[in-house]
Amino acid sequence: MQDETEFEDTNGNWSWWPSWRPTSMSLLKTAEAKILACLHNDVWARFVTLPDQNRIWTLTVTNKTVRRASEQASKTPLVMVHGFGGGVGLWIRNLDSLSRSRPVHAFDLLGFSRSSRPPFPTDAELAEDQSVTSIEQWRQTVGLERMILLGHSLGGYLATSYAIRYPDRVSHLILVDPWGFPERPQPEASDSAGQGLEVKRSAPPRWVKAIASLFSLFNPLAVIRAAGPLGPGLVTRFRPDFKRKFEDIFDDNTMTEYLYHCNAQTPSGEVGFRAMSESLGWAKRPMMQRVHLLPPALPVTMLYGARSWVDSSSGHSVAQIRGQSPTRVIVVPNASHHVYADQYEVFNNEVQKLCDTVD
Repeated sequence: MQDETEFEDTNGNWSWWPSWRPTSMSLLKTAEAKILACLHNDVWARFVTLPDQNRIWTLTVTNKTVRRASEQASKTPLVMVHGFGGGVGLWIRNLDSLSRSRPVHAFDLLGFSRSSRPPFPTDAELAEDQSVTSIEQWRQTVGLERMILLGHSLGGYLATSYAIRYPDRVSHLILVDPWGFPERPQPEASDSAGQGLEVKRSAPPRWVKAIASLFSLFNPLAVIRAAGPLGPGLVTRFRPDFKRKFEDIFDDNTMTEYLYHCNAQTPSGEVGFRAMSESLGWAKRPMMQRVHLLPPALPVTMLYGARSWVDSSSGHSVAQIRGQSPTRVIVVPNASHHVYADQYEVFNNEVQKLCDTVD
């Protein structure tokens, strides 16, 4: 695996934090390297430098057992975009399988994991634009003409925005438990005559509203950084599911340590996400309002975990909005929000079949 020179990304007033938090870009690199060492196919890992000098950490995985490299090179590449707080290491169960017949590219979104962490605007539209523009600049720099674009959670939201803006570059859009699609529900108003038949939902207790208001003042993962040396244990305690999802690969805290180091660095993409989201996780610019802008001929597949907090009904709403356009909704049993890890064999098979429909 080829790896370019590591860089430390300290940022102004935050440069003193690493002395208290047990993290650094070097520790993140080490944690990721332990994960990627499990891959069997050929991996080219490097930083892709954008025109503005920001760098996107990128993996390109190809099948080393294929007889003729030209056969795989002729296939439309699959590009995988992780969700909020993630990084390329979370695709460890998928990269080998999905790269059997075509190149697979996975990158850390701008502001996350090992990619550069520039300032993000606090305006929702501008923050989204910065992320989407960085994806297009990445594509241009890597030299891809067209791609099968797969995005998970926040990555699905940004992948959709990208496909709307650059439709000629996407052959198939695969959205895995995408965040930010439905509009935030509005409180139901009672009938003016007091005779409405619908029962109004109970309002959240005042303490819930108070906590939500308090946390809206901070970045979503600020508690991990504020915990200092207790941060790694905090991630392990509150996300034990990540250890279980990969326990047949790692019998230690490798995955939760990776998550910690991904998110204990200087907040950047996290600031952008906060700008794009309402309190409690709704998008300020719901994608449901824009899916009609996707090219009618573009195939879209939405893949959900049956036990996910993301409601799969959004997928059916998208299919209804798109009418006769090719739109498919797949719900995977016994899978949570992280479908790609919970039911990775089903996930890999479904994605492989979708890719095969392209070429």
